[in-house]
Amino acid sequence: MSTPNGFPQHSRVCLTRSMEGGAVQDLQAKKAGKAAKKEAGGEGAPPKIGTPISETLKLLPEELKANMKIKSITPRPPRKPRLERAASLDEKSWRKWRRFRTSQESLTDPNETSSSNGSLQEASPSPPARGRASPCNPCCQQDSLHSSPDALEASPVGKSRGGASDLGKRASEISSAFGGLLRGKGFAGGKPRLSQIMPARPLPPMELNVASHSLRTANRIDSDCLDYRHYSQHKFGRVSSSLSDSKLQGNGTLYDNCSTDSMKSTFSVLTPIRAKDVRSRSYLEGSLLASGALMGAEELSRYFPDRNIGIFVATWNMQGQKELPVNLDDFLLPTDPDFAQDMYVIGVQEGCPDRREWEIRLQETLGPHYVLLHSAAHGVLYMSVFIRRDLIWFCSEVEYATVTTRIVSQIKTKGALGICFTFFGTSFLFITSHFTSGDSKVNERKLDYNKTIQALTLPKNVPDTNPYRSSSSDVTTRFDEVFWFGDFNFRLNKDRETVDSILNQNPDTDVSKLLIYDQLTSEMSRGSIFKGFQEADIHFRPSYKFDIGKDSYDTTSKQRTPSYTDRVVFRSRYKDDIQAVKYSSCPVIKTSDHRPVFALFRVKLRPGRDNIPLAAGQFDRDLYLIGIRRRTTRELQKRLEQKDQRSSSICSIS
Repeated sequence: MSTPNGFPQHSRVCLTRSMEGGAVQDLQAKKAGKAAKKEAGGEGAPPKIGTPISETLKLLPEELKANMKIKSITPRPPRKPRLERAASLDEKSWRKWRRFRTSQESLTDPNETSSSNGSLQEASPSPPARGRASPCNPCCQQDSLHSSPDALEASPVGKSRGGASDLGKRASEISSAFGGLLRGKGFAGGKPRLSQIMPARPLPPMELNVASHSLRTANRIDSDCLDYRHYSQHKFGRVSSSLSDSKLQGNGTLYDNCSTDSMKSTFSVLTPIRAKDVRSRSYLEGSLLASGALMGAEELSRYFPDRNIGIFVATWNMQGQKELPVNLDDFLLPTDPDFAQDMYVIGVQEGCPDRREWEIRLQETLGPHYVLLHSAAHGVLYMSVFIRRDLIWFCSEVEYATVTTRIVSQIKTKGALGICFTFFGTSFLFITSHFTSGDSKVNERKLDYNKTIQALTLPKNVPDTNPYRSSSSDVTTRFDEVFWFGDFNFRLNKDRETVDSILNQNPDTDVSKLLIYDQLTSEMSRGSIFKGFQEADIHFRPSYKFDIGKDSYDTTSKQRTPSYTDRVVFRSRYKDDIQAVKYSSCPVIKTSDHRPVFALFRVKLRPGRDNIPLAAGQFDRDLYLIGIRRRTTRELQKRLEQKDQRSSSICSIS
């Protein structure tokens, strides 16, 4: 609604508030007010010092018309939150102005009050409603509130009258205060049309897909949920309004998009799940491609986009030593690969007397990201299988079996231990063995191998993933991926002096000349042992036999020839399913006459069916808690020792 002067009423309200003092008192302004109505079509000029306020009022409407052709700008949102108290302050200011106006009317000339009072009545605003924002610019509200005391000081009660220069300054202040409004968009029908308030800066993007090669088990967004962000924006207007607290939006308080997003579970690493998918009963047990199948292709692609899992396989003959290495990081977590593996399988021959302590040390080294899926023992043969804790739901029940190759001995030092399970749709078999020792007992070691593949009764309850390619006489044919590791005790068919000379000539791990005399390499090439198995290229020095605590080979009277007794071999039903990444030994662990040997593999996975016995997330919880507690205690002790060293001082007594 427009006033007689041509101003929008809400703009006139702000203008009147800024003129509470001498502008109302001045009789010249009242007389010029009538002339301003008649000369509304004249050209206005910028106010000058000494110009009466009536001339300023006269020029403002023309300036308004002239600025209609100026290019519109988008106003910025208020920098400060507008709280509920703003309305009460505005109402208080209006009441003060009303009382001040009443007192001034009684002091004016009664002959001229009618015309000026009429204009004031037209310009007087209605009291603002409580709790409702004023239609004026917030900056104008603040200016009007701050100018109220000045206006009171400029009134005739405190001072006689303001001069013409003061009126000119006030006109300049009015123009600058309303500059943003007057230079805004053009007025249509006497009412301002402001564009939609947009943020000064674009909102930061929210990345939903967090799958990466560095975090192999990171979740991804399902293909049917890729439109989740678009759906949320269409449904709720903006993503942050879907699950954020409505109180943050209703009371006018400003809030940040990132902060509200962080409070919502739908933007965590976990994949958002629609309620209609949870209500669906279309899932079929045993289907490879069923939506929602735990072992199906959908889940497999989420956790392993390239369908490859990293596996660490290690073997170590501990020689029955009670003393364990102080640090196993160099053994389980070598520095060459950038990332840790998804699964760790460690086989031990002639293990330490305290098997539980050994497993606790493994858990302590691997940390809270891994859990013990299963462990088994056969005499002094130990095997432990650790897996990342978020992958335990995709494992079947774990089964194991043992074979003894030396019946006469009461202590089972020679034999084999096998552990098998199905991960998604790929079946795994891990075997650790300790074959007969002796330089010339190659045939006995072949017999140990043949007895193991025939007597190892696996699998038991978990079904074979491909029974048409299995053989009842060979356990290694009943699984997709097989890893066999241990102390095979195959030696080098060469005397000690020749082997030492070759090692001294090639200190940079060029051991190709030694492998010519390796018994296992020769037997595998003939096909008499480990049929269908492969071994990665060897680039490390022989792992047997060392003096305990030293880097030198056997210096006793027996002068045993250094040999590659500790090996890791693998076999797959499908070609190129297993890729060897690294094959090496750990020379820093010197508590035994054997050096640990490990290998890193990339293994291809296939989707599976849920109609198999599932482990349902089962793991050794007690071991997990003990290992993590000990890991924390060691770290605290280490920091305390470092603190004591920094605070300690050396005193000398003379």
